[in-house]
Amino acid sequence: MYDLIIIGGGPSAINCGLILGSAHKKPYVANKKIGIIANQLTSDMQAGTYNNFYGVSYGTSGKDLLKSSLEQLNKFSNIEQLTPDLVSAIVKNAEGFEIKTKNDTYQAKQVVVAIGHNPKVRKIEGLEPYLAQHEKSLEGQDKVALKNNDLKVTEGMYVAGVLSGCASQAVIAAGTGADVGVKILTDWNDGVFDHHHDKPE
Repeated sequence: MYDLIIIGGGPSAINCGLILGSAHKKPYVANKKIGIIANQLTSDMQAGTYNNFYGVSYGTSGKDLLKSSLEQLNKFSNIEQLTPDLVSAIVKNAEGFEIKTKNDTYQAKQVVVAIGHNPKVRKIEGLEPYLAQHEKSLEGQDKVALKNNDLKVTEGMYVAGVLSGCASQAVIAAGTGADVGVKILTDWNDGVFDHHHDKPE
């Protein structure tokens, strides 16, 4: 049983993982089992070039940015990178959620869904009650969002990135992932607000 599984490999999912990874020394994080299913092959970023992303060199390709983000996340041993398969089901149960991929089934107490706003999201079992039309997509595009209240979809489930309904800008999506990371830290701290700032060791 995982305490948390993050589903996604783009800026929101990875940023969420980085927040939780860097907070690994906090006593309420130290023993948490965290996994991420970071399938990046279907990411829209694969075809992008980034000139307006804070801290990213002008002209960086999306493909390179995706690769380096996983390398950065790998610095944190408390975040387990699971087999990056496509997810077919996220089903709520008494213990939390059952998450199915092509080859594996996982159990998690909490889940972060950060997989983009592609219409294929509609095919993921368990998300049907939360589906909505994305209101900030360009005219004529069929994009999906998950209904949420301040990024919380239902008890134990958060959404991040463009699937939350935010504009399709990588830097905005990344911010929602960090926000969800802080919300999870607060959950694990018995509801007392907390965040994490890295400092020189």
